[in-house]
Amino acid sequence: MTTTCPTPVRERAHESFPVPALVVMACTGFIVIMTETLPAGLLPQLAAGLDVSEGGAGQLVSAYAIGTVLSAVPAIALTRGARRKPLLLAGLLGFLVANAVTAISPSFTVALVARFVGGAFSGLLWGMLAGYARRIAAPEHAGRALAIAMAGTPVALCVGTPLGAWLGSTVGWRWSFAAMSLLSVLVMVCAKFLVPDAPGQSAQTRVPLSRVLGIPGVATVLAVVFVWMLAHNLLYTYIASYLQQMRLALRLDVTLLVFGVAALAGIWITGVFIDSALRRLTLASVVLFIVAGAFLAAAQQSTVLVLLAIVLWGLAFGGSATQLQTAMGEAAGENADAANAMLTTSFNMAIFAGGAVGAVVVDGVGAPVLPAGMIALTLMALVMVGLGRRAAFPAGR
Repeated sequence: MTTTCPTPVRERAHESFPVPALVVMACTGFIVIMTETLPAGLLPQLAAGLDVSEGGAGQLVSAYAIGTVLSAVPAIALTRGARRKPLLLAGLLGFLVANAVTAISPSFTVALVARFVGGAFSGLLWGMLAGYARRIAAPEHAGRALAIAMAGTPVALCVGTPLGAWLGSTVGWRWSFAAMSLLSVLVMVCAKFLVPDAPGQSAQTRVPLSRVLGIPGVATVLAVVFVWMLAHNLLYTYIASYLQQMRLALRLDVTLLVFGVAALAGIWITGVFIDSALRRLTLASVVLFIVAGAFLAAAQQSTVLVLLAIVLWGLAFGGSATQLQTAMGEAAGENADAANAMLTTSFNMAIFAGGAVGAVVVDGVGAPVLPAGMIALTLMALVMVGLGRRAAFPAGR
């Protein structure tokens, strides 16, 4: 594997802002997130088709997450010097195969292995996409480039997962996964012609993974990622239980749609201001989380107050991934890919913890208590961001 490419990518970046390439990366993120969440909307069909309980079918989500957690750091460590474009195409090919095998799985075991493999390729792609997007844009537009590349996440949450669930309930769950494979083929073709190549990290600038964690700001960003995303997943995972136990006249699909649209607005706002106001954006997002949690905690049976809280929550969450990955990229510098692999691991650990802790709370004291946990955790994140003004979330950025 070589660490050079024919045309210096930074020279191309100054000629024009690479919107088509960044849209392809956003589509890649869409595939990653939709593949991850698709089983959640198809549990009854998966359980019937694979002859397991709905709880067993839910392990298809867990297998994917475990694959991501276990693979992210090793995959990036092994590919730090590889050219980015072949790596992107390899990751998309992995999703093509994993979803195709899931679609034709003759048994639950085969589907479980395919999901684990899909999660492993997710770890690879999430570890490299942020650095790749920033690398093909001019330095002064790196944050905006990352915002566009990350737009696939809220789109998948807002449109992709409900669409996949509808397709599965209409023509069968296997066709939902087959459609993801076909989408992977289309994105691979677009990536081949629209995405410029970029070099991997040169050997001279590589810091051992054990020392990447010691780079000023990296550990702080990782801590913020875990605490903040734990606050999010604690409630988001059990939003249906919250709505039901609060006796709100609000449908789950409407709630998720409002959240997704607000998240799209959040990522647009982030893209506009992130290159000049990273710290202020991050602080504003964390504060909005706290306000949203307070509204949800005080909602009683007020549908209007809950909808307002969902809008604020979506606005704050939409730009959070871009803000955190930009902060990580600024702190880690040339070692951003390795640091973002750690960020991916921290993010998925928060998903695990949110599901586990939330289950204990919902089965114990009830879902209405979840907003209080969201507030407490986000307050911790606010303190960390506030104290990280030197390296993690610098005041002058």
